[in-house]
Amino acid sequence: MWITPVVENASGYDYHGYHALDFSKVDPRYESSGATYQDLINAAHNKGMKIVQDVVWNHTGNWGEAFLCPIFKKNYSKDLSTADCMEIIPGSEMATGYPNYASLPAGEQFQARLDVMQATKNPKYNSKGYYHDPENAGWGQATEQTGSIEGDCRDVNTENQPVADYIKEAYTQYVNMGVDAFRLDTEKHINRWTLNSAYFPHFTGGQYKNFYIFGEVCARWSEFINEGGASDSCFFYTWKETDIKWIGNFSTTPFTDSSHNGTNIKKSMEHYGQYQEKSVPEKSTNAFLNGVTYHAPDYSKWNGTGVIDFTMHWNFENANKAFDTAKGEDHAFNDSTWNVTYVDSHDYSPDFCQKVRYIGGEQAWAENMDLMWTFRGIPCIYYGSEIEFQKGAEIDVGPNAPLSKTGRAYFGDNIEGSVTATDFGKYTGASGAVATTLNKPLAKHLQQLNQIRRAVPALQKGQYTTSNVSGGNMAFTRRYTANGVDSLACVAISGGATFTGLPDGLYIDAVTGDRQTVSGGRLSVPSIGKGNMRVYVCCAGGFKGISGKIGENGTYLK
Repeated sequence: MWITPVVENASGYDYHGYHALDFSKVDPRYESSGATYQDLINAAHNKGMKIVQDVVWNHTGNWGEAFLCPIFKKNYSKDLSTADCMEIIPGSEMATGYPNYASLPAGEQFQARLDVMQATKNPKYNSKGYYHDPENAGWGQATEQTGSIEGDCRDVNTENQPVADYIKEAYTQYVNMGVDAFRLDTEKHINRWTLNSAYFPHFTGGQYKNFYIFGEVCARWSEFINEGGASDSCFFYTWKETDIKWIGNFSTTPFTDSSHNGTNIKKSMEHYGQYQEKSVPEKSTNAFLNGVTYHAPDYSKWNGTGVIDFTMHWNFENANKAFDTAKGEDHAFNDSTWNVTYVDSHDYSPDFCQKVRYIGGEQAWAENMDLMWTFRGIPCIYYGSEIEFQKGAEIDVGPNAPLSKTGRAYFGDNIEGSVTATDFGKYTGASGAVATTLNKPLAKHLQQLNQIRRAVPALQKGQYTTSNVSGGNMAFTRRYTANGVDSLACVAISGGATFTGLPDGLYIDAVTGDRQTVSGGRLSVPSIGKGNMRVYVCCAGGFKGISGKIGENGTYLK
């Protein structure tokens, strides 16, 4: 479960968690007696599930932050929907610098807060340089990593060593609570060298070596090399620093530069400029089979993190377009099998309907899910997509409409009732609204996909090839060979295909249970309609086939 940021927030519209007031504190509005964040983590783990916590290191809200700029605190006894709940901390830089703050117009209050938080305007208020200078982010250029993306997202000076130390300390406590992974918000607004030098090694090595981070490199661009070049493209953030000039030289010198443009900031901007090119600095074969043979990935240049496949997401006008996009970009990632793939999210839909929840229709959704659950990467689905929840509704209108009218509307009403889950996609005793939801066609489709993916290791971790495939719209072979497992699957989506060069023997379709005996390495899948799929799994010799055969309706056949 990928959940919203849980840290205490403060802004004019702060329900979503992206305007931090205190990185180190769970927002008390989320917790109650017997329902703490720790209780949630424990309950998820008890069901064999993992918690992915959305985290924001790039910015805070404009009311300060408990360590970086403690100027306001929230009074929870007051109306939390208005600014009246925000109180100046006595003796703070806000209290001493703006004693008349309460009498100022709202616009001047806003500017006063920014002046206190930013060093350039009033260095006597913030000489430590915990925030970047108050400039706007410029897209496709280095200032998108040193400027603020919005007025309520004040850009943290992530190049400042005390800031890095604080962020690591604050978020380590969530890892120690049992959080399994971070989704790093606004990743491309932090320089890769900065992350690789001062942040990632703490969370991806040593005692946390099994912890995973995947970042949001928001590249709203049809091509996989983003508008600013490699520097702010998705694939770029999966690599460690290999140029000797960028290894081990993050400065810990105190922030004393009179220009408030410290040494590390200058270095980060130089790093951005060095890779601001329309080319791929590093290439990899980690996602690709060698023929139909799996090979051990080379992770010597991997920084241990992944990304949301934003380019694939942006091209999900249809599954075929997304598939072609992925094939064209995969050489540029260190290992695209770690990419998180989705169609829509709390921010955007694909380019053709980017501001509203996906409008492609039920059949297109089925096809999209088929691809995500069988192709390389980690599939992710935004709540409600399995019933086309809020289809066509604008996703984010800020404070200009009730949440219930937006793509971020409350989904809980649709899962009220009773149900007993025995495994992923397996349940009994559903009643009420949740029964209706679980019986929707797309929901049933997704249940079957979950069972198929969980039953076939090649679909979870395998490399892929399209070189042994002819015909078909979307067809590929996947294989995973490691840790005593050898799993191979041939996938055809929305059309037939012919696969060659395969090991001979028995293949079973995980969708229908159909059996084919391959001879001469050739497997033919007859033509199938849009949104349908066949997954022929090799069950010959030492191959690991399906963990229990899966029948027509997604049920295991004993």
